[in-house]
Amino acid sequence: MKRGKIRKFPLKRRLQFRTDYRRRKRLLLSGLPRFVVRRTGKNIIIQVVEARLEGDHVLVSAHSRELARDFGWLGDRNNTPAAYLTGLLAGLKCLKAGITKAVLDAGIFKPTRGGRIAAALKGGLDAGLDIPHGEEILPDEDRICGKHIVSYASKLREEDSELYARMFSEYLKRGLPPEKLVEHFYDVKSRILKAFGRS
Repeated sequence: MKRGKIRKFPLKRRLQFRTDYRRRKRLLLSGLPRFVVRRTGKNIIIQVVEARLEGDHVLVSAHSRELARDFGWLGDRNNTPAAYLTGLLAGLKCLKAGITKAVLDAGIFKPTRGGRIAAALKGGLDAGLDIPHGEEILPDEDRICGKHIVSYASKLREEDSELYARMFSEYLKRGLPPEKLVEHFYDVKSRILKAFGRS
């Protein structure tokens, strides 16, 4: 009986662009828990995950919804300041659980300089976690606190008040004028630090 070539198909999660198995293998070989950062349409989710024989085990998790629920965050839950605050919260939870070292897992995405994944990483680092990284990827303080959002909102308010009201409708509905975002960011950051006995 004649047989054809044996065809090898990529794994399902690779076909769905959900897992890069080569990168995952490198992360697992580090032997450290993974600081997993994921973005959805509305939120930032961070989990510190340990690989076990039976599968991944979540040690610590932080969700940007916690910022609003527990710390009074009124801004967007998927922007750079929210990513930083969620990373800070995850990092503080890690230290409380006795985890001091981790390795960044950005999934199939390559972190961009100053982006939300890099902001979440910066939050974890500022909390005191030891995560290998290159300094050039981290966002600066102005971007972390949302000054770029404030300057855009101020410019838009002057040029097109209708578009301003439409673009920032959720902020205004929650009672936060976007021009006050920087002050609000530092206020929420201090609440998070205070909750974990930091100042």
